[in-house]
Parts: sequence; C-alpha cells; structure tokens
Amino acid sequence: MTEVSSLTGRLLVATPALTDPNFTRTVVLLLDHDEEGSLGVVLNRPTPVGVGDVLRDWADLAGDPGVVFQGGPVSLDSALGLAVVPGDQAGDGPGGGAGPLGWRRVHGAIGLVDLDAPPELLAAELGTLRIFAGYAGWGPGQLEEELDDGAWYVVESEPGDVSSPAPEGLWRAVLRRQRSELAMVATYPDDPSLN
Repeated sequence: MTEVSSLTGRLLVATPALTDPNFTRTVVLLLDHDEEGSLGVVLNRPTPVGVGDVLRDWADLAGDPGVVFQGGPVSLDSALGLAVVPGDQAGDGPGGGAGPLGWRRVHGAIGLVDLDAPPELLAAELGTLRIFAGYAGWGPGQLEEELDDGAWYVVESEPGDVSSPAPEGLWRAVLRRQRSELAMVATYPDDPSLN
C-alpha cells in the first residue's frame, strides 16, 4: 500500500459535483487522516439545538451561534468539542508546551476538548468553542478515492473557520479566499438549472 500523506488540519471543501446530501456545500475540518482512515467535522451545519440543551455546563463557553453543529452523519448521538486556544496557551509561544489540560492539539491553535473535563478547567484558556454532534468518517483509502473522483477541494484551514460567526456562508468564504481558480467556484449557483 502506498504511504498516505496526512491532511490532518486541512479543510475538505465539497465541489459542486458532490451531491451526497450529507456533504453538499460542506466544509469539513480533518481532525485525523492516516493509513487507518480519516475523521473530520462539518463546520457549516448549525442545528436549531442550543448547546445548553445538551451540554448545559459548556453553554457559556460556546461561541456564537451557541448551537450544536451537525459534525457529520456518523454517531449523531455523540458530541465533540473543538476549540481554538490562542498563542501561548496553545503551546505556540516561547515555552512551546502542550496546551491546556483537557485540550488536545489537532493543528496549530485548533484542538479537541475533553467534554468530560470540568469546563472551569479550560474556561480561561479557550478562545472559542464549538460543539458538534456526530462526525464524518472514511475508511482506509476511501477519502483518497473521493479526492481522485473530484468530490473535494483540499485547502488550508484558518483558526477562524472553526468559529465562523456566519457558518452558513463558510463554503463560499473559504473558496473566495483561495488564490487560484477555486475562488471562482464560490460564484457557482446553488441550482445551476436556474442559471
């Protein structure tokens, strides 16, 4: 088997050709990608469910909008916390530590939060927090096949993607900031038949 180059921390942006309703116009942050498979969360699918309705203790730390996001079609009854921890707290400063207790770095300042930990343990360290129900998962080689089929664009993530105040517009915003022909894809109509 050929070696898989890790895409952990990168974004998968659905191409207009991807018509699976679970992923149409989605932006997925890859939390893990190796020869065993891939795992990520959809960043732009807010639900009407408030964080306080399911994780009352974490509600005050959740960024706007303070709702649970549908992270993907797998394990919708489980929750993942994703947080940005600014500079020195993330271990990016001169000390270069591992970041705060209860937070595991995924990429740069972005990391997973242990939702079983007491929120007050992390409250002073977190820049932003978002809660996801479920996740997107791919078995070994499955994501690579989808990439070969042209289902996804792979682009760099930015810490602000996790906490976008306008998540519904994230697909267009991520494409628009690309310095290539991908920026033009942002203008692709929702329904090409109406063009």
